[in-house]
Amino acid sequence: MSGEPAIISAELNTESRPTPAGPLGSIYALVADDFADVNSLIPRQLTSDVDMVEEISQYIVESGGKRLRPLMVLLGTRALGCSGPAQIRLATVIEFLHTATLLHDDVVDHSVLRRGRATANATWGNAPSVLVGDFLYSRAFQLMVELNSMPIMSILSDATNTIAEGEVMQLANVGNCEISEASYLEVIRCKTALLFQAAAHTAGVLAAGSAEQIQALKLFGQHFGLAYQLVDDWLDYAGDSEAMGKNVGDDLAEGKLTLPLIAALQASGDTGSRVIRQAIEAQSGEHLPEVLRVVKDSGALDYTREAARRQSELAVDCLSVLPESPYRQALDDLNRFCVSRLS
Repeated sequence: MSGEPAIISAELNTESRPTPAGPLGSIYALVADDFADVNSLIPRQLTSDVDMVEEISQYIVESGGKRLRPLMVLLGTRALGCSGPAQIRLATVIEFLHTATLLHDDVVDHSVLRRGRATANATWGNAPSVLVGDFLYSRAFQLMVELNSMPIMSILSDATNTIAEGEVMQLANVGNCEISEASYLEVIRCKTALLFQAAAHTAGVLAAGSAEQIQALKLFGQHFGLAYQLVDDWLDYAGDSEAMGKNVGDDLAEGKLTLPLIAALQASGDTGSRVIRQAIEAQSGEHLPEVLRVVKDSGALDYTREAARRQSELAVDCLSVLPESPYRQALDDLNRFCVSRLS
């Protein structure tokens, strides 16, 4: 590591974050006031007597991203007629939990770039990043206590525990060319989909929805999260590095098998399978052109695309039990945006 980390202003003006353009713009606009309240609460909850804690926390929280998980809280609660300070606090909790997982993920993956910007661990080092991730987790739980809802605390504490298990499952499977599709889907359910699920689930609980509505929101979040990760998997082999903010084939270089590789291994002959196995064993991006050829020729990209679309369709089906409203429609639109990246 060279140079000094950039100093982030303690007076971060998160309320001036621009509304995303394009298809997401109208969705965010629907809850613009709520989002302004979330963006105001976040920096107030990042204060610390330890300068580095505050500096790194603000750096990672403000490093970009669409904040889809807190958005899901805002839309889910509004869809059931709930709004107010508790809704804002819950959305902030979800964002802090997500941010903590990003800090830990980047350390585990030795990542140096996220969303086109240097990661916290590349700037400050691994130890401070892990410890600030712990700070964000603990601050999230402090906010949970203020919600004074044992059901919400139960959902989120179980979720964070399972997310950690998902991280370990993924780590244990690095270089494992025998992982099945079912096992991989369980990894991404735990690692990625569960926080979307928890966001939607707790939104239903906070809004005091019916048992059917709460279950529908929970399943919507799960299927949306699975679709979201599968789209990312597809993009890692079909997208471009500029659009992704990272190098295409990062998972390959890290020795991770995602669905495109798992499907390609199953559909390719001995030669194609050998190319993938050698690349995974080497854990290097230098084999990417050959692997891309095998993945595309095997039909694995089409297979992954259809898997993502199936999850998206299941998510849409969950919304039918919610009352008709612009917020329910926005959840539908958000889901459709997710799979629109498959182009």
